[in-house]
Amino acid sequence: MADFDAIYEENEEEERFTEEPNVVSVPDPIVVRGAGNVTVFGLSNRFEIEFPSALAAKVAPEEYRASVARINSVLKKTLPVNAKWLFCGCVCCCCTLGCSMWPIVCLNKRTRHQIEKVLDWENSHLYHKLCLHWKLAKQRCDSTSMQEYVLLIEFIPKVPIHRPD
Repeated sequence: MADFDAIYEENEEEERFTEEPNVVSVPDPIVVRGAGNVTVFGLSNRFEIEFPSALAAKVAPEEYRASVARINSVLKKTLPVNAKWLFCGCVCCCCTLGCSMWPIVCLNKRTRHQIEKVLDWENSHLYHKLCLHWKLAKQRCDSTSMQEYVLLIEFIPKVPIHRPD
């Protein structure tokens, strides 16, 4: 009966929680490069529509293609105008001391902003629910020191809800 009121420490349970790491491994992001034949200030006129194998169990190929098609439609509308302004800016560059390049810089920034808005919509309606995050990022080209814009598909780590705080 004396052991009934005794208090024993349970070290086994404490050790179990302290031995588990708090770091969740996340795969490397998937890079979708531009596949077009025209590039204006690092932004290609279309992105590769081929489904990456790393997304096989995460996203349906149709959803992926639809997302890339939305981005490509923005590029299809805006990049021909940007290319025309770039040509005009280069022709008049000597006379205007470089000021004729400002319209193309502003148009390129507006195109990037439109793509980011499309990606934000895609993320909020579909991809964040699948623990994915799409973003437009600048990345160095493989063969040269130039930079290009690519689509990065990042994996969002799942929050462990079974582990205590």
